[in-house]
Amino acid sequence: MSVVTLVSGGLDSTLIAHLAREEGLHIYPLFVNYGQRALEAELAACRRSMAKLGLNNLQIADLPGFGALIRSGLTDPNQRVIEDAFTPGRNMLFLLVAAAYAYKVGADAVSIGLLHEETALFPDQTSGFLSEAENIISRIMGRRIRVLAPLASFHKDEVVALAEIKGVEGTYSCHVGGEAPCGNCISCNEFSLRRI
Repeated sequence: MSVVTLVSGGLDSTLIAHLAREEGLHIYPLFVNYGQRALEAELAACRRSMAKLGLNNLQIADLPGFGALIRSGLTDPNQRVIEDAFTPGRNMLFLLVAAAYAYKVGADAVSIGLLHEETALFPDQTSGFLSEAENIISRIMGRRIRVLAPLASFHKDEVVALAEIKGVEGTYSCHVGGEAPCGNCISCNEFSLRRI
C-alpha cells in the first residue's frame, strides 16, 4: 500500500509517518505551506524528521495565498492565536492537495494527523468530516483514494507516550512559530492539558 502522508513537523504527523514506515508502506510525505505563521519552524522540523526517517522524498505544496485570503490566528499575527484559530477549509485543503498528489503518484490513500473525536475543536476534525471528504475526493478524482486518520482513537497523552516509545523527537508543535513554543496556542495547550 502507498500513502501520501500529510506532515507538518509536529508530533502527530511525524508519528504517523514513523508508524507508516514501520508498517512497510510506500510513503509520499507532503508538507503544505498554507500561509501559516509557524511556516519556517514547522518546515525545518519537518525536514529534520523526514530525514531521520529516511524519507528523502518530501514534497512541499506552496499555497500561501490561502492564509492571506483566509485569515485566522494561525495565519495572521494580528489575530488572536486561540480565539481566532479556526481556519475554515484548512483540513479540506490539506486532503484535497494530498489526494491530487496521490492521484498523480498512484497512491492508494492519504493520511492526516487528527486525534480522537473527543478532542475535536472544529467541524473539520470529526469522523463525519473524514468520511464525507473521502467520498467527495473519490468522486472528483474518479477513483477511490482512502482518507486515513491513524491516530483517530488516540488522545494527546497517548500520542506522546507512543512517540516516546518509538523515539520520535525534534518535532515542532506551536502555531505562533517562535524559536520556543509560546505555551498559549491550541497546539501548545494540547500538551499541557493531556489527560492524567
